Amino acid sequence: MVLAGEAGIGKTALIEQAIRAVPGVQVLRAAGAEFESVLPFAALHQLCGPLLGRSETLPGPQRAALEAAFGMRSDVVPERLLVGLAVLGLLADRSRRLPVACVIDDADWLDDESAHALAFVARRVEADRIAIVFSVRDPASAQQLAGLRTIPVGALGNEDARLLLASAIHAPIDARVRDTIIGEARGNPLALLELPRSAGSRRLAGGYAFPTRPVASRIEESFLERISALPAQTRGFLLVAAAEPLGDTVLLWDAIDRLGIDRAAAEPAETADLLEIGGRVRFRHPLVRSAVYQAAAPADRRRAHDALAAVTDAEREPDRRAWHRAQAASGPDEDIALELEASAGRALTRGGMSAAAAFTERAAELTADPGRRASRMLVAAQFAQSAGAVNWALRLLDEVQNDQLGSEQSGAVSLQRAQIAFQSARNSRAASMLLSAATRVNGDRARVALLQAFSAAMYAGRLGDGVLPEVAGAGLRELAHTAGARPVDHLLEGLATHVVLGYEAAVPAMRRAMAETLADGSIRDKELRWLGLACITTMDLWDDQTHAVLTERMVAMARKTGALSVLPLALNLNAIAHVLGGRLNAATVGVSEAYAITAATGNAEFVYGDIVLSAWRGDRHRVDQLLALAPEVIRRGEGRALVVMEYATAVLNNGLGEYQLAADAATQAQAHGDLGFELFLPFELVESAARLGRPELAGRPMHTIERGARLCRTDAAIGVELRSRALLSTDADADVLFQQALARLERTTLRTYCARTHLVYGEWLRRHDRRSDARHQLRTAHEALSEMGLTAFADRAARELEATGEHARRRDRLFADTLTARELDIASRAAGGATSKEIAAALYLSPRTVDAHLRSIFRKSGVKSRRELRNLNLADPGLSG
Repeated sequence: MVLAGEAGIGKTALIEQAIRAVPGVQVLRAAGAEFESVLPFAALHQLCGPLLGRSETLPGPQRAALEAAFGMRSDVVPERLLVGLAVLGLLADRSRRLPVACVIDDADWLDDESAHALAFVARRVEADRIAIVFSVRDPASAQQLAGLRTIPVGALGNEDARLLLASAIHAPIDARVRDTIIGEARGNPLALLELPRSAGSRRLAGGYAFPTRPVASRIEESFLERISALPAQTRGFLLVAAAEPLGDTVLLWDAIDRLGIDRAAAEPAETADLLEIGGRVRFRHPLVRSAVYQAAAPADRRRAHDALAAVTDAEREPDRRAWHRAQAASGPDEDIALELEASAGRALTRGGMSAAAAFTERAAELTADPGRRASRMLVAAQFAQSAGAVNWALRLLDEVQNDQLGSEQSGAVSLQRAQIAFQSARNSRAASMLLSAATRVNGDRARVALLQAFSAAMYAGRLGDGVLPEVAGAGLRELAHTAGARPVDHLLEGLATHVVLGYEAAVPAMRRAMAETLADGSIRDKELRWLGLACITTMDLWDDQTHAVLTERMVAMARKTGALSVLPLALNLNAIAHVLGGRLNAATVGVSEAYAITAATGNAEFVYGDIVLSAWRGDRHRVDQLLALAPEVIRRGEGRALVVMEYATAVLNNGLGEYQLAADAATQAQAHGDLGFELFLPFELVESAARLGRPELAGRPMHTIERGARLCRTDAAIGVELRSRALLSTDADADVLFQQALARLERTTLRTYCARTHLVYGEWLRRHDRRSDARHQLRTAHEALSEMGLTAFADRAARELEATGEHARRRDRLFADTLTARELDIASRAAGGATSKEIAAALYLSPRTVDAHLRSIFRKSGVKSRRELRNLNLADPGLSG
């Protein structure tokens, strides 16, 4: 949970009381600090320090990521989710003996990497005996914690405020002063305790009116009044302590020795209850640290940081030393700037993208040369963008003065602004910005910008205000000037040609792009995202085989490289391939994992795989739930989601026998000519038109199908053409056409299309009073559709079979039908031999949570072991992928 309230409201006191009330709890602590908020994993190291001795119990990749995050190794980059999983694993291991309470104070000041890891863990504590409590002043300042249970800590009532004030004052107090203090404190406990301490006895007894100020400011003023009364050397000691966030007493003593401050100067600060010195230095309240630091003269702050830099070990703590040196600088200093750049490089190896941005920004501020300063600021903006800190990145770009930039740097600024827009929304505005930026950069940067613009325009679709043809035209002009030799260049050529010159002109280029993509088994990581466009292109080539291979490859590559921004899209594309192949369990697993990743990373969810899967299953309720998202889709300008929704509506209603609704949805979808639907939409529209007895509705889809068969010559294209001609045929030729269609479709990966062809063939035979032949086809269709889980189509086949006089064999309810999506995923992995730790790592859970799900699975199934799970009908082909 998150305790939220203003400074001094009593959050820490409540946490301490809760811990005292539960004996036997192991308490682990960490606290955010303003000066450490730029150092990656600083707070996490505080929390996990006592647990590192058990790191050998973690899976190898998790242990490596955690050790890299803490600077214990440099051969791997600590991927954030792996670090989060490692922390979850360590806490879960610790909690097996005694419950664990993690207390995270001042979470507003957590470094970004620690905040991400701790929030990740907090969202996945299910069956483990772990409590995680954060304290924040303003929940809006701790966006990583959004969605966690938040408890606001409110002010004391007047009567409680009087009691607390009376406990702190042991002398007479004028009633008017008492009421003034209570009124000014506004129920803030720390203010009630501190305001009287800063007032002299004559003020308390004589009716002096306190000026009204914000509570936090008034508390800081109270602390400042107490601090100002201390000896000068004590104030110097406090400033060094405030500038050193680790609370390292050895470092503190060395620094004040260097400044010539007597160690005895610490005693008055302790006596005044401003801090305590034990194993670590701890201020009584963060406002004390803030008051000390903010009130100090800039020159005094620089001296304190200079002393701390001098006593910080350059080998063990190079980044803290560099940061102190930077804070001590009074003007441009290239040596310090170079040191900060080195710190940024080390931060990157530890996954500290935010830290790299902070180090590089400060390096830019210490740079005298305007051009070099601008270059460093641009790099800092790129780091901030990669860290997801869009507003920070935009602020840094604003600070780069255009008159200091050359044309190349100016183009880089425009490109980055456009990429930020694309990162925020795949709509026409982002596409236009990327297109404009592409004209201001050269070479690979221009090609990347055009590909991103094409992707954004494609996702904008019908809501894109005609930007797609504009982007496609620019792509062809760029390729005409500098023909590329990479698969992605040919992919851009094929897609752009499709839009500008038409499908027939584009097929050769698209085929070449797909062949080269298949042949290139070493596509660079930065080109991974373009595999999504390649997968879409395969559908316009009626190439189901390549589609299946590329979606599998995209998932595998995204997993291998840790590309979590791409993996959900890959899983959704792969889920659709699984659906078409009749592997609905595998599709369910992929969709479930995609949702888990987007929840963990905070990215926008993809619903494409979910709604297609639900439609083929015949799950009207789930489809309706997802269709309700249409207004939000329109608001963000993502027109492609609308065509997927319409396609899913057509599939659902064809299964349910609502052919007019299916035809309306498919007609609406096909009217916009979205890329990647050559194979999908005509199939649905021809079937609904045939069942309605309205062949005129099939004119456009038949043209599309015939063109695909003529140009692509794949089994999928020819099989669908034969099936469509059979459905629309009015004579006995349909019989032969259906048989030829089945012969072709049986060679494809499209098991669902094949089963549905048996269904419509059986329906045609029944209508022509060939009951015996019809029963064979309908029985085959019913068994296949039932086995795959296409419930609505299976029910349609059962109704047709009963119309022939034969009752469909009732489908036994499969055990998998009783499981939730997560349970199905866990059961399937366990049946395949995966351990709880391996399953937990794959699904971003703790092993204890996996075990809890397995107990539920065993209870539902009646089995008693993982070995028995292997005998159940859980998996379908491809599930393990």
